[in-house]
Amino acid sequence: MREQPPEFADTVERQQQIMTRAQLLAAGFDDMYLYRQTRRGLWQRVLPATYALVTGTLTDEQRRISAALYAGPDAQVTGLAALIWYGFRQSPRTEDVHLIVPHHARRASAGHAVVARALALDPRARRTSLYAVCSPARAVVDAARGLRQLRPVRAMVGEVIQRGFTDLATLDEEIRRARRSRTALIRKAFSEVAAGTRSAPEAELRECLGGSVVLPEILWNPRLRTGEGGVLPTPDGYLADAAVALEVDSQEYHFSPADWTRTLDRHNELSRHGILILHFTPAQLRRDPVRVRRMVEDAYASRAGAGAVTGVRVESVAAPSAS
Repeated sequence: MREQPPEFADTVERQQQIMTRAQLLAAGFDDMYLYRQTRRGLWQRVLPATYALVTGTLTDEQRRISAALYAGPDAQVTGLAALIWYGFRQSPRTEDVHLIVPHHARRASAGHAVVARALALDPRARRTSLYAVCSPARAVVDAARGLRQLRPVRAMVGEVIQRGFTDLATLDEEIRRARRSRTALIRKAFSEVAAGTRSAPEAELRECLGGSVVLPEILWNPRLRTGEGGVLPTPDGYLADAAVALEVDSQEYHFSPADWTRTLDRHNELSRHGILILHFTPAQLRRDPVRVRRMVEDAYASRAGAGAVTGVRVESVAAPSAS
């Protein structure tokens, strides 16, 4: 084994102790040395021809680096691994790293690197110094195609729009690109967001109340104004005729004391203008949706016509059409 070139240490540091076999051989190591280091437990082989020059559990970033080095320079990180990279709060956690590679590539999945061939890579992918990450819209669609339950898909779609990672038009474009291949869940979640819901709990409230034969049309996230034209807080749902506002509250969706304070301020401001606010938690919606629906129906029946008295008016906002 010859002496390593000076740039070797820089590469090791830049790649966070993850190196390919080709890089190690170029630095003067041989296969027997690699074998001995892993046999002694000083290094670990984390993927085929890919090594960690440290022991212990890999970090999220080390998994992404190793998967990208294994998959090749054209690979793009996508799905849940990309959403974790972006800092999504509501996406499911995973130790797998999903990547897409050009359709002509022959790299197979191995270990935590889950590789899929794509007819077209993401032209909006963001480039880091070591790998490319698919755009939030592409990553959400790819992640949703691997899930089997609607709730986490709703949460991801709500978050990607509400936090400004992408817009409805771009997300719609990505759903259309995927066509009908395992996209039923994200198509449903997208239609809910396009119709006005902003989060998974709001979508569950909408679904809960959708079967009511008592309630009229519920306006989702409407823009409200006072009779003098002043802007009022936007409730999750609103029954204009009865001046009943619907809110889904959860500690999970209030990320700081400031968020909770803003919720109280919104409640007080709506109440000050004669609006009745009903608050529900996601747990209530899941545990007893019949009771939630009955409470909203009773409130509506007792206040029918109150909307005209309050003087609060709704600004009509057209929602984008769903795919």
